[in-house]
Amino acid sequence: MTDRTTAGGPGPGGAPGTARRPRSRRGRGVPYALLLPALLGLAFLVLPLVGLLVRAPWSAMPEQLSSPEVWQALRLSLICATAATGVSLVLGVPLAWVLARTELPGRRAVRALVTLPLVLPPVVGGVALLLVLGRNGIVGRWLDSAFGFTLPFTTTGVVVAETFVAMPFLVISVEGALRAADPRYEEAAATLGASRLTAFRRVTLPLIAPGIGAGAVLAWARALGEFGATITFAGNFPGRTQTMPLAVYLAMESEPEAAIALSLVLLAVSVAVLAGLRERWMSAP
Repeated sequence: MTDRTTAGGPGPGGAPGTARRPRSRRGRGVPYALLLPALLGLAFLVLPLVGLLVRAPWSAMPEQLSSPEVWQALRLSLICATAATGVSLVLGVPLAWVLARTELPGRRAVRALVTLPLVLPPVVGGVALLLVLGRNGIVGRWLDSAFGFTLPFTTTGVVVAETFVAMPFLVISVEGALRAADPRYEEAAATLGASRLTAFRRVTLPLIAPGIGAGAVLAWARALGEFGATITFAGNFPGRTQTMPLAVYLAMESEPEAAIALSLVLLAVSVAVLAGLRERWMSAP
């Protein structure tokens, strides 16, 4: 005899032709052996942020954030982070396409090199930039002698340092989007006479636009919070290279309340970034 719940008959209290679904197990109790370390991990991540909010000088916040030095650092941070994101888009999207769509010899090694700044200590990245782009560096020496142009300890140097640490986030995000996109659309465009560049511009870019947007937001947030490579390669000169993280570091030595106020600004930016990416990473499966 055929079970009516699986062969198209009406199930008990259900619509005709619907099979009985297994009951979800999410409601079952969590083992204490997992719950306790999970709660400790959550507390470890959340309590420092709560402490920042509790100890914040809320009454003095307008005064702390109205000083010219704070607005200089904030303005410089926004300009440099945006410029670094733009450079990352121009260089990183083609690089991600090469890694995802071509059979480049040594592609795995190239991918490892691209992702290296993600795990490299930022200070080491700053030292490496100095050795290459500094006045006596491999490339910097030529730039100085040929054009009289130096990058270290300039606003442009801040953009270079932030791009170095932020671009891998964009490349990884865009490469993942490219691998998830169906390449048959590009092949169909090619059969209709489109060149590879036209197919990339008219077909591929619209398909991976959400991945590019998410990668750009991540790169911008990473550039905005960059500290180690910036202070090593560009220095800490107010109005020229002093970004918000550097201003927080400097204020912590003399004015802790100002450092807390500046930290809250960066915290607000981070929350805004998470809010912008909530549909991508914070949605329940």
